[in-house]
Amino acid sequence: MPRLKSTEPFIHPDCDLADCTFGAYTEIGKGTRMNNVDMGDYSYCDRYADLANARVGKFANIAAFVRIGATDHPLETASLHHFLYRSPDYWDGSEIDMAWFEKRRSRLCFIGHDTWIGHNAQIKPEVTIGHGAVVASGSIVTKDVDPYTIVAGKPARVLRLRQPNDIAQRMIAMAWWDWDHSTLRDRLDDFRSLSAAAFLEKYE
Repeated sequence: MPRLKSTEPFIHPDCDLADCTFGAYTEIGKGTRMNNVDMGDYSYCDRYADLANARVGKFANIAAFVRIGATDHPLETASLHHFLYRSPDYWDGSEIDMAWFEKRRSRLCFIGHDTWIGHNAQIKPEVTIGHGAVVASGSIVTKDVDPYTIVAGKPARVLRLRQPNDIAQRMIAMAWWDWDHSTLRDRLDDFRSLSAAAFLEKYE
């Protein structure tokens, strides 16, 4: 019996999840915190990931201790401390600054299909990681990452292409991540054994 199901996510212990939706065959690692996240089919995150205000595509591979959409502080005001917006924690009769929280929620990260976010990487708010891209372990991503590109460093910079541009565009056009579950199973051996170019030649 397969461990993962189409009907519900596999959620490990000690997770803190709020305002999240999960596609088929998803898995959430132990101790993960997620808020305002939509996670697509077959995507997973490993232990102690921290995701906020993110839209995650299908087949995303998110390693342990990754942080996506880290919340920020106001920089233009006299103070940046959270007493400005979490005021009831400090004073009776004060109000939460809902406008600030709504601003945070609107600053979405987008993680494309078939992506890999390496261990302890950080992706800042309003960054898009293109389909097929890879973020190396420990990287801090402050700008959009093109599809099928590998980035590394602090801040992250292009290391190399995962696939040549023509292959990448053909993979995106083919959109195998939209194939149904039985088709993926039927073609599993070819996923395992064929190069990207050979796979395209067979299934385009």
